[in-house]
Amino acid sequence: MLEVEKPQVKDGPAESPDRSRPPSRHARRAVGLVASLVLLLVVLALSIGFGARSLTLPEVWRGLVDHDSDTYTVVHRMRLPRTLLGLLVGVALGLAGGVMQALTRNPLADPGLLGINAGASAAVVSGMSFLGVTSFTGSVWLALIGAAIVSVLVYVVGGGRGATGARLALAGAALNASLYSYVNAAMLLESESLDKMRFWSVGSLASAQMSTVVRVLPFIAVGTALALALARPLDAMALGDDAARAVGARPARVRAASIVAITLLCGAATAACGPLVFVGLMVPHLVRAITGPDLRWLLPYCAVLAPVLLLGADVLGRLLGRPGELQVGIVTAVLGGPLFLYFVRRGKVAHT
Repeated sequence: MLEVEKPQVKDGPAESPDRSRPPSRHARRAVGLVASLVLLLVVLALSIGFGARSLTLPEVWRGLVDHDSDTYTVVHRMRLPRTLLGLLVGVALGLAGGVMQALTRNPLADPGLLGINAGASAAVVSGMSFLGVTSFTGSVWLALIGAAIVSVLVYVVGGGRGATGARLALAGAALNASLYSYVNAAMLLESESLDKMRFWSVGSLASAQMSTVVRVLPFIAVGTALALALARPLDAMALGDDAARAVGARPARVRAASIVAITLLCGAATAACGPLVFVGLMVPHLVRAITGPDLRWLLPYCAVLAPVLLLGADVLGRLLGRPGELQVGIVTAVLGGPLFLYFVRRGKVAHT
């Protein structure tokens, strides 16, 4: 007779071998996101603490919660609006960069490089110079209109549905150069508001006010919610339109919703503090090394780490420029330029 070998039952808990396994990628991403949030809190505290008069952490806390504190006015009227605006603008630019790179399938896509910020700037400068628009609300709507027009133009000039990453980058670069030439010409012709527009066009958080934060918040909140909701459909579109349709995504609607999200985020950010370059380019690249191409993780990371970069650059500008300060747009450009060249060089090496 043939003996049937009975399965051997091992002593001890069945899941004991799993305890020696390294943590899953999902767990590592979650831990990394929590660490990023802690880093953001640290940078927020530094942004409130550093300035012409540096504050210790206890002074920052008293200035936030104690009406009778001698630092209450400094914190609430100067430091807090600047920090909150940097937080909102950082979230907007980080998410816009991530969505643009996914939509165009171009790792060099950025609201500044593709001309979106330039379109918003051109519209705002036109309103200041020729229409007499001085209110922030008017500037926001002009910036949204300019960003929307340029978003559509880049998409159409780049080839529409058949656009490639290279063609979109070339179309954006051409529009970017043309629009900034117009912005510079308009500023030179309008001497009365030249100083105001020149300060704004550099990109700065120095003139932030709480009213600006309140007015820009609804646009960025809607754009943020829309961008995060697009993570799964954009992931599906990375496999091609046919594959996206097979899993229930509608490419045309996804593209339209992406353009709306980019317009809201870039338009509001540009109207609030001027055009800031390289934030939307650098952060998705840095985050992709942690999360991979999965937008369900990449976009939340961008929303957390982009404000870290922007506020960190703002703090660095205040430290390097004492007793004055370097505007944050200058610092991000200095930091982003070499990194952009590195990405381009790495891309060339990868294709050779």
